[in-house]
Amino acid sequence: MKKIKAQLKTLSKSLAAISKQVEKITNQVDKLTAPKKAVPAKKTVAKKKVAKKKIAKKAAAKKAAPAKQATMLDAVFDVIKRTKKGVTVAQLREKTKLDSRQLSNALYKLTKKGTIQTKSRGLYVKK
Repeated sequence: MKKIKAQLKTLSKSLAAISKQVEKITNQVDKLTAPKKAVPAKKTVAKKKVAKKKIAKKAAAKKAAPAKQATMLDAVFDVIKRTKKGVTVAQLREKTKLDSRQLSNALYKLTKKGTIQTKSRGLYVKK
């Protein structure tokens, strides 16, 4: 009998925790979507799973947005491809307004991609 009571207590605690999580998820869904219909207070287990999947898909879609690094790489590559003889690091720093660390990372990534090459030390040209 004591074991059953203990199991019931742990079960009730876990159900309370799950209900709190469901409330948080529904609040997040309400914030993300415009209120079209009145949502019933009680949901079935299947609807809860669908709501969780929708939130996961929306979060994945937000993460798929283009990163800031791609625009940095594009800016550096645009400056390099405009010149025939090449661009020095100092000229790149002036035109892109990037600090030396960001610029060196961008140049490294562009050389690894194969879009630019080093003509001499500190001088970069488009391939």
